[in-house]
Amino acid sequence: MSTPSQHAVQEAPVVFLHGVGLDHTVWDKVGPSFGGRAVALDLPGHGAQPPLAHEVSLADLAGDVLRRMPEGPVHLVGFSLGALIAQYIASHHPDRVLTLACVSAVCERTEEEAHAVRQRFELARTDFHESMRRAVDRWFPRSGPAGETERATTREVLLANDVASYLYAYRVFATGDRDIATALPKIAAPALAITGELDPGSTPQMSYRLQRLIPRCAVRVLPGVRHMLPVEAPDELIESLTTLIQGGAHDD
Repeated sequence: MSTPSQHAVQEAPVVFLHGVGLDHTVWDKVGPSFGGRAVALDLPGHGAQPPLAHEVSLADLAGDVLRRMPEGPVHLVGFSLGALIAQYIASHHPDRVLTLACVSAVCERTEEEAHAVRQRFELARTDFHESMRRAVDRWFPRSGPAGETERATTREVLLANDVASYLYAYRVFATGDRDIATALPKIAAPALAITGELDPGSTPQMSYRLQRLIPRCAVRVLPGVRHMLPVEAPDELIESLTTLIQGGAHDD
């Protein structure tokens, strides 16, 4: 297989995958910086995609996304659940991924971390509205820099979910880090794990776990930032993605 030219790498599409319960609009502050190369997809069961009608696996979600990605190799950017899907594609279809960015990503949750995500899943199953309220508070605490507009917009997207479909996707998010862990060393593309210093669910420690498992993975931790990097810290994220795509991913 021939190696893409530097020009081809620089001009390749940049594909953005959002997190569970969200949709492609989470990238509205990031995608325009990449012009016509930016392709923000709705995950299966989200946004304009049909609701999920049955249990699915990480491989199922990745296969669906892979079929809708632009042809040829791309720069793949995954946020939260989207990062797990991106990791699956990068490890199982290396010819399709030029660079991999794992934004606010989980990795090898400890038992305590796994218990916390199981509790969030159970709350979503028994009281969806309360679960979404807590998600917004967790992502955008009222003491933080995000305003009511960001909170309201995110809340609206979350509450528009088909509940059963959301639960099918969330189950993958809750367990997918264990499913993908053994495949991470197979990722050949230059990678970046970037998260917020204050993210309670996708912690800096998880980004460093990714760095230990992915052979060519840089880490960046954004001070004072929580989970929603595409909304809360778009400029820093754009800078880091640009550096990765141009071939100079860096560690803090």
